[in-house]
Order: sequence, then C-alpha cells, then structure tokens
Amino acid sequence: MPRFAVILLLVLACVAPAAAQQRPLVTEEPLTIGAGEVLVEIGADYGTGVEFPASGLKGDLWRGPLVGVSIGISSIAELQIDGGFYNRLSIDERRAAPLSGLVDATGDTTSDVEDIVVATKINVLRETEGRPALGVRFATRLPNAGNESGLGLDTTDFLATLLVGKTVQSIRVVGNVGLGILGNPIEGSAQNDVLLYGVSVARAFTDRAELVADLNGHVHTSSGEAAPGTDTRGSIRIGGRYSIGSAGRVDAGIIIGLTERDPGIGVTFGYTHVFKAFSL
Repeated sequence: MPRFAVILLLVLACVAPAAAQQRPLVTEEPLTIGAGEVLVEIGADYGTGVEFPASGLKGDLWRGPLVGVSIGISSIAELQIDGGFYNRLSIDERRAAPLSGLVDATGDTTSDVEDIVVATKINVLRETEGRPALGVRFATRLPNAGNESGLGLDTTDFLATLLVGKTVQSIRVVGNVGLGILGNPIEGSAQNDVLLYGVSVARAFTDRAELVADLNGHVHTSSGEAAPGTDTRGSIRIGGRYSIGSAGRVDAGIIIGLTERDPGIGVTFGYTHVFKAFSL
C-alpha cells in the first residue's frame, strides 16, 4: 500500500466514529439497511490507463450513471441490484489479445453497459461491546457487457463473502474475505477461483461529514496463469461524504489502482438516498 494511504488511515483513526455507510466504499458492511427500507445510490467513475486484457484495449474509462438499489426484505436481510447504463472507453492502445478479433469498435472510442450484480446480504450477528457484527453476502455478476465492445467478457461470476465490522473506541473498521468463482472468457467449461478481500475505515469529523478509506480487490491464487480478465486486481479509495438532511448523502473520492490492469488514478462521485418504502 502506498505510504500516503497508510498515513491517511492513521489520520482517520484520530476522529470520531461514523455510522455504517457504503459509497464511495466498495467493501461491504455486515449491517443491513432494515426491514422496508430502500437505499438508492447513483454515481460515476473516471479512470485513466484502464486495461482490458481479453480484448487488448487500453485507455481512459467513464462509467456512469452507476446505479445501486438495496431493499431491506427483513430486519436481517437485504436484496442488492447494482449496474450501470453507460461505460465509455477512449482507446489509447490496441494490443493482440485472445478476444481482440471479436471487437467491432473501429474508432477511437467504444461503449457498453455495466454488468449487473444481483446479491443477497444477511446480517448473522449483531455487534455488541465484546464482538463484531458478522454477515454473509452471496452475489452473481451477469454478462450484460458484450465482448464485441471490448469492455465485457460474456461470462457469469459467483461471489461469496464473509463480512465483519466493529467499532472500537473511535474507529469503525470493516473487513471482507471470500471466494470468487470467475468464468473463463476463453474456455466456457473452465473457471478461475480467486480470493476476495476488502478493508475499510470510516470516520466522522462533524455530525454530517466523514473521511473514508478503502482497500479492495481479488487475488489469483492458482499456480497457472489466470485467464484474461480474471487476474489479480485491487484498488485504494480515499474520499469523503456529506449528509444532506436525514436521508441524503453526497460523496467523492480518488481511486488508485494497485495493478497494471486497474486505473492508474481515477475519481468517483455520487449521491445516496434512503427512504421507507413498505412495512413488514
């Protein structure tokens, strides 16, 4: 991890704790939003030097609007649907790659939708003074983005994650670890199993404003070479969020890629709104 990111994590430990929230973090909280509650997130990302090893494309990527909806189906469970309507890559480089012959983008840009992720999160244990909150999350990523655009893999992935969260004195720390079964875009009968990981820190310095930091990604663990698009990925997010009234929140942050496949540096910003939709 870059030294300045470590320093920021230490700085975050010196301010007051924040309630469990999500954007701009990607590490999942073990807590759910509550029965009958609906959380809607809308945002956008921009990254430089993003590489797509299956199609051989590389360039600057806009993603947005990115939309996430979480529905509290009980006091301990929620349904999540996340996706995006438009991804646009400004192509800086084309390389020979396993699926480069399928790409039909002939100009200096290509676009597609974002893959949709459907997930269920369950809060198994509530947090107490002597133990952390514990949850599990099961997710499926659907192949909405096609390999013709160069931005998709046309594969389906399954993700299973253990979620842990604890507030210790003035520090809120959340950790994720799990297994990802990623489809192989070259060989339909094969897959690549990866280790999922994530850790985040969220701290409030007023009753409305917070600083946040996040380290998240997955690691290719087998001895052989990873299939294109399933190799090791990771990123650091550093940012803040500000509550508007009792139900809304704006956020912004920077994204720092940890591998050559990830954005060299990027930005993210968005808005989150929570409301009571129904009663159980």
